[in-house]
Amino acid sequence: MDERIVMVDSGTGLKLTEEQLDERSAVAAVQLRRSGVRAGDTVLICLPVGPDLLVATDAVIAAGGVVWPLPAHLDAAELRRRILDSGARVMISNVREALDAAEESRVRIVVSMADLVPRHP
Repeated sequence: MDERIVMVDSGTGLKLTEEQLDERSAVAAVQLRRSGVRAGDTVLICLPVGPDLLVATDAVIAAGGVVWPLPAHLDAAELRRRILDSGARVMISNVREALDAAEESRVRIVVSMADLVPRHP
């Protein structure tokens, strides 16, 4: 059976198959629930475009959350404004500017992709 490729990381060339996406998203969704994400929670996602962004988005939806994407390239002031506007208490990010901007917000749960899914070679 052919593996269906859903994404190729333009930076590394690594391919993400449908099976890998499903597996990683399921693991991440469980971790989000364990971290306190509840159905209906708004979850900010500030990650560079790539496989982690896709996995995080699927995981939030699977956990019952509402995805609020934040482009990783925004400046600190715009990140802060959007984070405050969201009213979210949960954020998935490894972007330093976003983590700093979240300090003055309602965000109380911050997780990185490394917290949600183990790395695969």
